[in-house]
Amino acid sequence: MTTEATGFRMADTKEDIEKALGIGRVGAHVSRWTWVIGGVAAVALGVGAWLYLGSGGQAARYVTAPAERADIRVIVTATGTVEPTNVVEISSELSGTLETVNYDFNDRVEEGAVLAELDTTKLEAQLAVSRAALDSAIARVAVAEATLDETRERYENAQRLEERGVTAHQAFVEDRAAFVRAQAQLQSAKAERALAEADVDLHQAELEKACICSPIAGIVLDRVVDPGQIVAATLQAPILFKVAEDLTKMELQVDIDEADIGRAALGQPAEFTVDAYDERVFPAEIAEIRFAPRTVDGVVTYKAILSIDNSDLALRPGMTATADIVVAEITDALSVPNAALRYVPPLPPAERDDRSGLLGMLLPQDDERVLRADPRTVWVMREDAPVEIEVRPGASDGRQTEILEGDLEPGDRVVVEQIGG
Repeated sequence: MTTEATGFRMADTKEDIEKALGIGRVGAHVSRWTWVIGGVAAVALGVGAWLYLGSGGQAARYVTAPAERADIRVIVTATGTVEPTNVVEISSELSGTLETVNYDFNDRVEEGAVLAELDTTKLEAQLAVSRAALDSAIARVAVAEATLDETRERYENAQRLEERGVTAHQAFVEDRAAFVRAQAQLQSAKAERALAEADVDLHQAELEKACICSPIAGIVLDRVVDPGQIVAATLQAPILFKVAEDLTKMELQVDIDEADIGRAALGQPAEFTVDAYDERVFPAEIAEIRFAPRTVDGVVTYKAILSIDNSDLALRPGMTATADIVVAEITDALSVPNAALRYVPPLPPAERDDRSGLLGMLLPQDDERVLRADPRTVWVMREDAPVEIEVRPGASDGRQTEILEGDLEPGDRVVVEQIGG
Protein backbone atom coordinates (compact mmCIF):
# COMPACT_ATOMS: atom_id res chain seq x y z
CA MET A 1 0.00 0.00 0.00
CA THR A 2 1.43 3.32 -0.99
CA THR A 3 1.40 6.46 0.98
CA GLU A 4 -1.12 7.92 -1.36
CA ALA A 5 -3.56 5.15 -0.42
CA THR A 6 -3.50 6.15 3.25
CA GLY A 7 -4.58 9.68 2.43
CA PHE A 8 -1.40 11.20 3.79
CA ARG A 9 1.60 12.55 2.08
CA MET A 10 5.09 12.61 3.44
CA ALA A 11 5.09 16.31 2.92
CA ASP A 12 2.24 16.75 5.41
CA THR A 13 3.34 18.39 8.65
CA LYS A 14 2.57 17.25 12.19
CA GLU A 15 0.07 20.04 12.53
CA ASP A 16 -1.77 18.90 9.41
CA ILE A 17 -1.95 15.34 10.74
CA GLU A 18 -3.28 16.47 14.20
CA LYS A 19 -5.78 18.67 12.46
CA ALA A 20 -6.93 15.80 10.30
CA LEU A 21 -7.24 13.43 13.30
CA GLY A 22 -8.77 16.11 15.61
CA ILE A 23 -6.48 15.34 18.53
CA GLY A 24 -4.70 18.68 18.88
CA ARG A 25 -7.84 20.68 19.87
CA VAL A 26 -8.84 18.24 22.59
CA GLY A 27 -5.41 18.29 24.13
CA ALA A 28 -5.32 22.08 24.22
CA HIS A 29 -8.77 22.25 25.78
CA VAL A 30 -7.86 19.81 28.56
CA SER A 31 -4.65 21.65 29.27
CA ARG A 32 -6.44 25.00 29.56
CA TRP A 33 -8.98 23.69 32.15
CA THR A 34 -6.20 22.14 34.12
CA TRP A 35 -4.57 25.53 34.55
CA VAL A 36 -7.89 27.18 35.56
CA ILE A 37 -8.65 24.57 38.24
CA GLY A 38 -5.15 24.78 39.57
CA GLY A 39 -5.35 28.55 39.84
CA VAL A 40 -8.66 28.47 41.74
CA ALA A 41 -7.28 25.91 44.18
CA ALA A 42 -4.22 28.05 44.80
CA VAL A 43 -6.35 31.12 45.53
CA ALA A 44 -8.58 29.12 47.93
CA LEU A 45 -5.55 27.84 49.79
CA GLY A 46 -4.17 31.36 50.05
CA VAL A 47 -7.42 32.78 51.41
CA GLY A 48 -7.71 29.97 53.94
CA ALA A 49 -4.17 30.52 55.11
CA TRP A 50 -4.76 34.26 55.42
CA LEU A 51 -7.91 33.72 57.45
CA TYR A 52 -6.14 31.27 59.70
CA LEU A 53 -3.18 33.53 60.28
CA GLY A 54 -5.44 36.60 60.68
CA SER A 55 -7.52 35.01 63.42
CA GLY A 56 -5.98 32.20 65.36
CA GLY A 57 -2.46 32.95 64.40
CA GLN A 58 -2.49 36.59 65.55
CA ALA A 59 -1.96 37.43 69.25
CA ALA A 60 -4.84 39.16 71.05
CA ARG A 61 -4.62 42.90 71.60
CA TYR A 62 -6.78 44.61 74.24
CA VAL A 63 -8.25 48.09 74.05
CA THR A 64 -8.48 49.48 77.57
CA ALA A 65 -9.74 52.56 79.39
CA PRO A 66 -8.93 53.73 82.92
CA ALA A 67 -11.29 53.52 85.86
CA GLU A 68 -11.47 57.07 87.16
CA ARG A 69 -13.21 59.45 89.49
CA ALA A 70 -15.85 61.50 87.71
CA ASP A 71 -19.16 63.33 88.15
CA ILE A 72 -22.15 61.42 86.80
CA ARG A 73 -25.44 63.06 85.83
CA VAL A 74 -28.31 60.67 85.12
CA ILE A 75 -30.56 62.19 82.49
CA VAL A 76 -34.15 61.30 81.52
CA THR A 77 -35.17 62.65 78.13
CA ALA A 78 -38.78 63.59 77.42
CA THR A 79 -40.61 65.56 74.74
CA GLY A 80 -43.60 67.87 75.03
CA THR A 81 -45.00 71.30 74.23
CA VAL A 82 -44.70 74.76 75.73
CA GLU A 83 -48.01 76.03 77.10
CA PRO A 84 -49.20 79.07 79.10
CA THR A 85 -49.77 78.46 82.79
CA ASN A 86 -53.43 79.56 82.53
CA VAL A 87 -55.48 79.75 79.35
CA VAL A 88 -59.15 80.73 79.50
CA GLU A 89 -61.51 79.78 76.69
CA ILE A 90 -64.22 82.43 76.55
CA SER A 91 -67.59 81.57 75.04
CA SER A 92 -71.19 82.80 75.07
CA GLU A 93 -74.15 81.30 76.91
CA LEU A 94 -76.54 83.22 74.68
CA SER A 95 -77.36 82.95 70.99
CA GLY A 96 -77.49 86.04 68.87
CA THR A 97 -75.66 88.29 66.45
CA LEU A 98 -72.31 89.81 67.36
CA GLU A 99 -72.65 93.55 67.19
CA THR A 100 -69.05 94.51 68.04
CA VAL A 101 -65.67 92.78 68.44
CA ASN A 102 -63.29 95.02 70.32
CA TYR A 103 -60.03 93.01 70.57
CA ASP A 104 -57.83 91.16 68.10
CA PHE A 105 -54.92 88.70 68.19
CA ASN A 106 -52.04 89.53 70.59
CA ASP A 107 -53.96 92.41 72.20
CA ARG A 108 -53.44 92.85 75.92
CA VAL A 109 -56.65 92.95 77.93
CA GLU A 110 -57.50 93.82 81.50
CA GLU A 111 -59.80 91.88 83.77
CA GLY A 112 -63.42 92.69 82.85
CA ALA A 113 -62.54 94.12 79.43
CA VAL A 114 -65.40 93.89 76.91
CA LEU A 115 -64.07 91.61 74.18
CA ALA A 116 -67.30 91.56 72.15
CA GLU A 117 -71.00 92.36 72.48
CA LEU A 118 -74.15 90.69 71.18
CA ASP A 119 -77.07 92.63 69.74
CA THR A 120 -79.18 93.44 72.81
CA THR A 121 -82.34 94.82 71.17
CA LYS A 122 -84.42 91.74 71.95
CA LEU A 123 -82.94 91.35 75.43
CA GLU A 124 -83.68 94.96 76.33
CA ALA A 125 -87.27 94.56 75.17
CA GLN A 126 -87.72 91.43 77.28
CA LEU A 127 -86.28 93.24 80.28
CA ALA A 128 -88.71 96.12 79.78
CA VAL A 129 -91.66 93.71 79.64
CA SER A 130 -90.58 91.95 82.81
CA ARG A 131 -90.16 95.24 84.63
CA ALA A 132 -93.67 96.31 83.60
CA ALA A 133 -95.01 92.99 84.86
CA LEU A 134 -93.23 93.62 88.15
CA ASP A 135 -94.83 97.05 88.49
CA SER A 136 -98.24 95.47 87.89
CA ALA A 137 -97.57 92.80 90.50
CA ILE A 138 -96.53 95.45 93.01
CA ALA A 139 -99.80 97.30 92.37
CA ARG A 140 -101.84 94.12 92.89
CA VAL A 141 -100.11 93.59 96.21
CA ALA A 142 -101.09 97.10 97.27
CA VAL A 143 -104.74 96.49 96.27
CA ALA A 144 -104.75 93.19 98.12
CA GLU A 145 -103.36 94.80 101.28
CA ALA A 146 -106.07 97.52 101.19
CA THR A 147 -108.79 94.94 100.68
CA LEU A 148 -107.43 92.90 103.58
CA ASP A 149 -107.50 95.93 105.90
CA GLU A 150 -111.09 96.66 104.93
CA THR A 151 -112.32 93.11 105.38
CA ARG A 152 -110.46 92.75 108.68
CA GLU A 153 -112.25 95.77 110.14
CA ARG A 154 -115.66 94.47 108.99
CA TYR A 155 -114.93 91.06 110.38
CA GLU A 156 -113.89 92.43 113.78
CA ASN A 157 -117.07 94.59 114.01
CA ALA A 158 -119.24 91.65 113.03
CA GLN A 159 -117.51 89.52 115.64
CA ARG A 160 -118.30 92.01 118.42
CA LEU A 161 -121.94 92.27 117.34
CA GLU A 162 -122.16 88.50 117.15
CA GLU A 163 -120.93 88.25 120.72
CA ARG A 164 -123.66 90.70 121.91
CA GLY A 165 -126.30 88.98 119.76
CA VAL A 166 -127.44 92.13 117.97
CA THR A 167 -126.68 90.97 114.38
CA ALA A 168 -127.69 88.10 112.20
CA HIS A 169 -125.40 85.11 112.27
CA GLN A 170 -125.39 84.92 108.47
CA ALA A 171 -123.91 88.39 108.18
CA PHE A 172 -121.14 87.41 110.57
CA VAL A 173 -120.31 84.35 108.45
CA GLU A 174 -120.14 86.45 105.27
CA ASP A 175 -117.79 89.01 106.86
CA ARG A 176 -115.52 86.24 108.15
CA ALA A 177 -115.33 84.58 104.68
CA ALA A 178 -114.51 87.92 103.04
CA PHE A 179 -111.63 88.41 105.49
CA VAL A 180 -110.17 84.96 104.73
CA ARG A 181 -110.43 85.57 100.97
CA ALA A 182 -108.63 88.89 101.35
CA GLN A 183 -105.77 87.17 103.16
CA ALA A 184 -105.43 84.60 100.35
CA GLN A 185 -105.54 87.30 97.66
CA LEU A 186 -102.75 89.21 99.38
CA GLN A 187 -100.61 86.07 99.57
CA SER A 188 -101.22 85.38 95.86
CA ALA A 189 -100.36 88.96 94.93
CA LYS A 190 -97.09 88.72 96.86
CA ALA A 191 -96.21 85.47 95.07
CA GLU A 192 -96.87 87.10 91.70
CA ARG A 193 -94.67 90.01 92.73
CA ALA A 194 -91.82 87.63 93.65
CA LEU A 195 -92.20 85.85 90.30
CA ALA A 196 -92.07 89.16 88.47
CA GLU A 197 -88.94 90.16 90.40
CA ALA A 198 -87.25 86.87 89.48
CA ASP A 199 -88.20 87.39 85.85
CA VAL A 200 -86.61 90.84 85.93
CA ASP A 201 -83.44 89.41 87.46
CA LEU A 202 -83.33 86.71 84.76
CA HIS A 203 -83.61 89.14 81.88
CA GLN A 204 -81.15 91.50 83.55
CA ALA A 205 -78.61 88.66 83.81
CA GLU A 206 -79.12 87.73 80.17
CA LEU A 207 -78.56 91.32 79.18
CA GLU A 208 -75.33 91.38 81.14
CA LYS A 209 -74.20 88.12 79.51
CA ALA A 210 -74.57 89.77 76.14
CA CYS A 211 -71.31 91.44 77.06
CA ILE A 212 -68.51 88.91 76.38
CA CYS A 213 -65.89 90.01 78.89
CA SER A 214 -62.45 88.73 79.87
CA PRO A 215 -62.35 87.14 83.34
CA ILE A 216 -58.56 87.61 83.60
CA ALA A 217 -55.88 90.03 82.52
CA GLY A 218 -53.66 88.67 79.76
CA ILE A 219 -53.09 88.40 76.02
CA VAL A 220 -55.58 87.33 73.34
CA LEU A 221 -54.17 84.15 71.80
CA ASP A 222 -57.06 83.37 69.49
CA ARG A 223 -60.17 85.05 68.11
CA VAL A 224 -62.61 83.04 66.01
CA VAL A 225 -65.46 85.55 65.51
CA ASP A 226 -66.13 88.73 63.54
CA PRO A 227 -68.78 91.44 63.81
CA GLY A 228 -72.13 90.34 62.33
CA GLN A 229 -71.47 86.66 62.91
CA ILE A 230 -74.32 84.66 64.45
CA VAL A 231 -73.51 82.80 67.66
CA ALA A 232 -75.54 79.62 68.23
CA ALA A 233 -75.28 78.36 71.81
CA THR A 234 -78.04 75.77 71.68
CA LEU A 235 -76.20 72.48 72.36
CA GLN A 236 -72.65 73.58 73.16
CA ALA A 237 -71.23 76.96 74.00
CA PRO A 238 -68.93 78.04 71.13
CA ILE A 239 -65.41 79.22 71.93
CA LEU A 240 -65.01 82.82 70.81
CA PHE A 241 -61.69 83.90 72.38
CA LYS A 242 -58.66 82.33 74.07
CA VAL A 243 -56.86 84.52 76.58
CA ALA A 244 -53.54 83.57 78.21
CA GLU A 245 -53.04 84.99 81.67
CA ASP A 246 -49.26 85.65 81.67
CA LEU A 247 -46.83 84.58 78.93
CA THR A 248 -43.79 85.57 80.99
CA LYS A 249 -44.38 82.49 83.15
CA MET A 250 -45.09 79.40 81.09
CA GLU A 251 -44.91 75.64 81.54
CA LEU A 252 -43.52 72.73 79.57
CA GLN A 253 -45.79 69.69 79.49
CA VAL A 254 -43.71 66.56 78.77
CA ASP A 255 -44.53 62.85 78.64
CA ILE A 256 -42.20 60.68 80.76
CA ASP A 257 -41.99 56.97 79.96
CA GLU A 258 -43.22 54.58 82.63
CA ALA A 259 -39.72 53.08 82.89
CA ASP A 260 -38.32 56.47 83.98
CA ILE A 261 -41.20 57.94 86.00
CA GLY A 262 -39.97 56.27 89.20
CA ARG A 263 -36.80 58.38 89.14
CA ALA A 264 -38.55 61.70 88.48
CA ALA A 265 -39.41 63.92 91.46
CA LEU A 266 -40.65 67.43 92.17
CA GLY A 267 -37.99 70.12 92.14
CA GLN A 268 -35.55 68.29 89.86
CA PRO A 269 -33.74 70.64 87.43
CA ALA A 270 -34.05 70.26 83.69
CA GLU A 271 -32.90 71.82 80.43
CA PHE A 272 -34.75 71.89 77.14
CA THR A 273 -34.37 73.06 73.58
CA VAL A 274 -36.82 74.11 70.88
CA ASP A 275 -36.44 74.08 67.11
CA ALA A 276 -36.74 77.86 66.92
CA TYR A 277 -33.44 78.38 68.76
CA ASP A 278 -30.87 75.77 67.75
CA GLU A 279 -28.06 76.83 70.08
CA ARG A 280 -30.05 78.09 73.07
CA VAL A 281 -30.75 75.93 76.14
CA PHE A 282 -33.60 76.96 78.44
CA PRO A 283 -33.65 76.07 82.17
CA ALA A 284 -36.71 74.53 83.81
CA GLU A 285 -37.81 72.69 86.94
CA ILE A 286 -40.36 69.97 87.62
CA ALA A 287 -43.36 71.58 89.30
CA GLU A 288 -45.94 68.78 88.99
CA ILE A 289 -46.13 65.07 88.12
CA ARG A 290 -49.61 63.82 87.34
CA PHE A 291 -50.81 60.36 88.35
CA ALA A 292 -53.11 59.86 85.38
CA PRO A 293 -51.50 57.59 82.72
CA ARG A 294 -51.66 58.18 78.99
CA THR A 295 -51.35 55.22 76.59
CA VAL A 296 -50.48 55.73 72.91
CA ASP A 297 -49.69 52.72 70.68
CA GLY A 298 -49.15 50.56 73.74
CA VAL A 299 -46.67 52.98 75.33
CA VAL A 300 -47.61 54.26 78.80
CA THR A 301 -46.44 57.74 79.77
CA TYR A 302 -47.14 60.20 82.57
CA LYS A 303 -47.49 63.96 82.24
CA ALA A 304 -44.95 66.14 84.02
CA ILE A 305 -45.22 69.92 84.25
CA LEU A 306 -41.98 71.94 84.13
CA SER A 307 -42.07 75.60 85.14
CA ILE A 308 -40.38 78.08 82.78
CA ASP A 309 -39.25 81.68 83.10
CA ASN A 310 -40.16 83.38 79.82
CA SER A 311 -39.44 86.98 80.75
CA ASP A 312 -38.07 87.79 77.28
CA LEU A 313 -41.14 86.22 75.58
CA ALA A 314 -38.87 84.12 73.38
CA LEU A 315 -41.00 81.02 73.85
CA ARG A 316 -44.43 80.82 72.26
CA PRO A 317 -47.36 78.56 73.12
CA GLY A 318 -47.37 75.28 71.23
CA MET A 319 -43.61 75.02 70.61
CA THR A 320 -42.27 71.45 70.61
CA ALA A 321 -39.46 70.95 73.12
CA THR A 322 -37.03 68.19 74.07
CA ALA A 323 -36.17 68.21 77.77
CA ASP A 324 -33.31 66.56 79.67
CA ILE A 325 -34.31 66.04 83.30
CA VAL A 326 -31.49 65.50 85.80
CA VAL A 327 -32.87 62.67 87.98
CA ALA A 328 -29.58 61.95 89.77
CA GLU A 329 -26.27 63.77 90.20
CA ILE A 330 -23.26 61.95 91.71
CA THR A 331 -19.97 63.73 92.36
CA ASP A 332 -16.53 62.10 92.53
CA ALA A 333 -17.81 58.62 91.73
CA LEU A 334 -15.54 55.72 90.73
CA SER A 335 -16.71 54.95 87.19
CA VAL A 336 -15.85 52.85 84.16
CA PRO A 337 -17.01 53.12 80.53
CA ASN A 338 -20.22 51.23 79.78
CA ALA A 339 -18.34 49.22 77.17
CA ALA A 340 -16.30 47.63 79.97
CA LEU A 341 -19.47 46.11 81.45
CA ARG A 342 -20.42 44.71 78.04
CA TYR A 343 -17.03 43.18 77.21
CA VAL A 344 -16.79 39.37 77.13
CA PRO A 345 -13.67 37.47 75.92
CA PRO A 346 -14.23 35.22 72.89
CA LEU A 347 -14.65 31.49 73.33
CA PRO A 348 -11.53 29.29 73.12
CA PRO A 349 -10.86 27.73 69.67
CA ALA A 350 -12.07 24.31 70.83
CA GLU A 351 -15.42 25.65 72.00
CA ARG A 352 -15.58 27.83 68.93
CA ASP A 353 -15.34 24.74 66.73
CA ASP A 354 -18.08 23.04 68.76
CA ARG A 355 -20.42 25.94 67.98
CA SER A 356 -19.85 25.68 64.24
CA GLY A 357 -22.42 24.38 61.84
CA LEU A 358 -26.13 25.14 62.24
CA LEU A 359 -25.77 26.55 65.79
CA GLY A 360 -23.05 28.91 64.63
CA MET A 361 -25.22 30.06 61.75
CA LEU A 362 -28.21 30.68 64.04
CA LEU A 363 -26.15 32.40 66.73
CA PRO A 364 -23.17 34.32 65.31
CA GLN A 365 -20.18 34.95 67.56
CA ASP A 366 -21.05 38.60 68.23
CA ASP A 367 -24.60 37.71 69.32
CA GLU A 368 -23.29 34.87 71.46
CA ARG A 369 -20.91 37.23 73.25
CA VAL A 370 -23.77 39.64 73.95
CA LEU A 371 -25.74 36.83 75.58
CA ARG A 372 -22.72 35.88 77.71
CA ALA A 373 -22.11 39.47 78.85
CA ASP A 374 -22.52 40.01 82.61
CA PRO A 375 -23.08 43.65 83.66
CA ARG A 376 -21.81 42.73 87.16
CA THR A 377 -18.25 41.96 86.05
CA VAL A 378 -15.41 43.83 84.35
CA TRP A 379 -12.09 42.57 83.00
CA VAL A 380 -9.05 44.37 84.38
CA MET A 381 -5.51 44.13 83.02
CA ARG A 382 -3.29 42.61 85.71
CA GLU A 383 0.30 41.76 84.69
CA ASP A 384 -0.52 42.12 80.98
CA ALA A 385 -3.45 39.66 81.23
CA PRO A 386 -7.17 40.34 81.66
CA VAL A 387 -8.65 39.27 85.00
CA GLU A 388 -12.40 39.11 85.67
CA ILE A 389 -13.52 41.25 88.63
CA GLU A 390 -16.97 41.19 90.20
CA VAL A 391 -18.48 44.65 90.76
CA ARG A 392 -21.77 46.22 91.79
CA PRO A 393 -22.71 48.87 89.24
CA GLY A 394 -24.70 51.96 90.16
CA ALA A 395 -26.08 54.87 88.19
CA SER A 396 -25.18 55.46 84.56
CA ASP A 397 -25.30 58.50 82.33
CA GLY A 398 -25.23 56.45 79.12
CA ARG A 399 -21.43 56.61 78.77
CA GLN A 400 -20.01 56.01 82.25
CA THR A 401 -21.32 53.75 85.05
CA GLU A 402 -20.71 54.22 88.74
CA ILE A 403 -19.02 51.29 90.52
CA LEU A 404 -20.32 50.92 94.07
CA GLU A 405 -18.41 47.80 95.12
CA GLY A 406 -15.58 45.69 93.73
CA ASP A 407 -11.81 45.19 93.69
CA LEU A 408 -11.26 48.19 91.48
CA GLU A 409 -9.17 51.30 92.01
CA PRO A 410 -8.81 54.57 90.10
CA GLY A 411 -6.25 54.09 87.34
CA ASP A 412 -6.95 50.38 86.77
CA ARG A 413 -7.14 49.58 83.07
CA VAL A 414 -10.45 47.92 82.21
CA VAL A 415 -10.88 46.09 78.92
CA VAL A 416 -13.47 47.57 76.55
CA GLU A 417 -12.61 45.69 73.33
CA GLN A 418 -10.42 42.84 72.03
CA ILE A 419 -8.72 42.67 68.64
CA GLY A 420 -7.60 39.30 67.39
CA GLY A 421 -7.00 36.22 69.55
